Order: sequence, then C-alpha cells, then structure tokens
Amino acid sequence: MPGTIPPRRESDRLADLLGPARLTEVVDVGANPLEDEPPYLALLRERACRVTGFEPQPAALARLGSAASDLERYLPYAIGDGGTHTLHLCASSGFSGLYEPDPAQLELLVDFPRLATVVDRIPLTTTRLDDVREIELLDHLKIDVQGAELMVFRGGRETLARATSIQVEVGFHRLYRDQPTFADIDLELREQGFVPQGFVSTKTWPLAPVQWADADEGHARQLVEADVLYVRDLTRLDLLDDEQLRHLALVAHVVYDQRGVALHAIRELVRRRALDPSTESRYRAS
Repeated sequence: MPGTIPPRRESDRLADLLGPARLTEVVDVGANPLEDEPPYLALLRERACRVTGFEPQPAALARLGSAASDLERYLPYAIGDGGTHTLHLCASSGFSGLYEPDPAQLELLVDFPRLATVVDRIPLTTTRLDDVREIELLDHLKIDVQGAELMVFRGGRETLARATSIQVEVGFHRLYRDQPTFADIDLELREQGFVPQGFVSTKTWPLAPVQWADADEGHARQLVEADVLYVRDLTRLDLLDDEQLRHLALVAHVVYDQRGVALHAIRELVRRRALDPSTESRYRAS
C-alpha cells in the first residue's frame, strides 16, 4: 500500500556526515517493475532520496503507483527524442520498446524468439528529458528502455548536465533492428563528462540450440547486456559544486558500495573546506 516510508536512523550516518541541503533527486526512465528491486531502494529506505519515474505502459504504471511511497512519483511519459515512434509490445513485457526485435539475432538465443514476439504495435509520442517540467534537479539517473537509451541521452543533455551518476542498461548483442549498442552509449556519455565506473550486473544467455538443462549450457553463453554505472570524471571534480559532490558520494556509497568514488568526493569537499578535515577518517571508520 502507498504511504510513508519510516526513517531508519541507524543507516543515516553518511548523510549526517556529508550534510546535504536536500534529498538526492533520482530519475528512473523505464521504471517497469519486473523481477528486481530498484537499485536505489537502500537510499529510498533511508529517506535520503526522492524518485521521479517514467513508465508509458499503463499496467506497469498502475503497479508502480499502487505501491508508491510519499517519496515517489510516477509519470506516464515515454522519454525519447520528442518524436512519434511505435511501441512494440512483446509477449514478455521486459522486451517491449521503441525498437523492433530482430528475428535473426533473436534466433541465436534460446527462448528469445518466443519472449520477444511482438503482440501489438502502438503509436507513441515521446518526450525529451529536457522538456519534462516536473524535473527541476537530477542527481542520479537509472535508465532501462530496451535500446532507446541513446535517444534519451541526446534529448536530455541539459538535464544531465547536473547529474553526477548514471546506471544504464547497455546492449552487447543487438536484439533490435538498428539498436545502439554499448559502444554508442559509451561515446555519448563520455562526451557528456561521464566515465564507466563498473558493472552493476551482466546478463548472459545460452546460444541455441543449447537448452537450459543441457550439460554444455554453462559453456555456451552469449554476453547479451549489462547494467553499467557511470560517474563524473574523478579527475574533473572541480567542475562540480559542493552539493553535487555530496550526492555523488551518497549514491556511490549507499547504492553501489563504491567507496573509492565516495572518498574522492569527500576529499574534494575537505579540500574546499566544505567539510571538516576529520571527515575522511570518520568515513573510513564508519
């Protein structure tokens, strides 16, 4: 049931140490609740962030809204380039997206032709991230839109200029016709000042005709996609203001356990005299 998330004061040590002036602003593009919990759930449970999510599929949007807390809001916009596209609804909703599944590529992977079968096509007008008036600030972006990530990044350069971290699903196996892959995403994000920090997760899948129960299944897997964490270039932290550094440290530590990133942000804040010189040692001790 929707409601207020109770505070968990025992987990607030880093936020208390950093002293941010506001909650961390998280934007979730493609918030369809599938099997996994959102990566930023720990930050949400600490009542240290506010979430604005986007999900154009009505059933998924309804599920999100029914379970939303007072720190979450979900909007029906399809984030993209501002143009009209076709939403390809697939047998498994996790495959649905703006790009058409590629049968030749799907045939290489067991079960994928069935899961990605297009069951309906719906005209869909997209909205550029830069045109979403509800977003005033963005610290951390989580995005999973089945191949349309590059479209979102190019239509959100002004909004992303304030962001300090991004979790993006990138494709290594082109499941959709004309789908941008990891190389395209990486070039765009580097141009915007982000660098890859690490893999959050990777997904491999058996190459057909090998089946899940086959003895060779563990040795017949194809790298399909991965979630990658990007952060601002740590050699250019001078480009970030104090509040951005605080939220970079919070997300890096609480969400991804990337303590090296958090430590770099803390050291920069100490150097600027925005934090007490003892903050680094207190952070390490905690």
